Amino acid sequence: MSELFENQVAVITGAGGVLCSEIALKMAELGAKVVLVGRTEEKLQKVASGILAAGGTCMVRTVDVTNEEAMNRLADEVLKVWGPCRYLINGAGGNNNKAITTNFTYEPEELEMNKPGDMVGFFDLDLEVFESVIKTNTLGTVIPVRAFAKQMAKEGRGSILNFASMNSTRPLTRVPAYAMSKAAVVNFTQWLATYLAPAGIRVNAVAPGFFVNDRSRKILYTPEGGLSKRGENIMSHTPMGRFGDPKELLGSVLWLLDDEKAGFVTGTTVAVDGGFLAHSGI
Repeated sequence: MSELFENQVAVITGAGGVLCSEIALKMAELGAKVVLVGRTEEKLQKVASGILAAGGTCMVRTVDVTNEEAMNRLADEVLKVWGPCRYLINGAGGNNNKAITTNFTYEPEELEMNKPGDMVGFFDLDLEVFESVIKTNTLGTVIPVRAFAKQMAKEGRGSILNFASMNSTRPLTRVPAYAMSKAAVVNFTQWLATYLAPAGIRVNAVAPGFFVNDRSRKILYTPEGGLSKRGENIMSHTPMGRFGDPKELLGSVLWLLDDEKAGFVTGTTVAVDGGFLAHSGI
């Protein structure tokens, strides 16, 4: 076990997801007491079972990260049971299919009364859904920080890791709300790193590329198991020519959390994307 993480409290939101579940398992393996936070009890319990089977320590809490009152109650509970939070991984977030356009660029038909029934353009998007995506990805990062960084500040140490995306700097077609919100995460990471530096708290982010999960699988692959058109486009823009494996995110995450190896690193966003952002597409 690493003495750095041993017996330290690590709070992970979105812990039932493909990427954060791997982080949770690894943090527990390294001796951390892991708080698994998410919206789906079944997914969290599956991660918890893996941790407990390996001899790790964890607790499961289904909490909406955009509910400040609920997050504050969780922070108080964690402090009472295990002590102050040392590591906060803000992995909760995501998109909504109703906030995605069907067309890649503007088409005159989307303004016509007799447009194709399956066409959803920018002007057709449901703004309530659009707003919910932004809220989940932005306030869903801000609120856990407000709840748990208080404990870090009182201890004079801590590390916060936010989840950005390749969308943060290279907005993909069809997902305006998601791209907008993930760009905000990078900006907030920089602002927060500056604000919390006097408290001994480092704040960084990772920007994952394409790692396949249940939702993206339907977009990236055909029903027959081959790559969809969008999947092919992604491959043509990814120098490494493949999707990422969740375990390949762990090195960057553990390094950014490490107060010894990354002690002078704050306010940065590390891309883990197989070279996607480096490729111009030409």
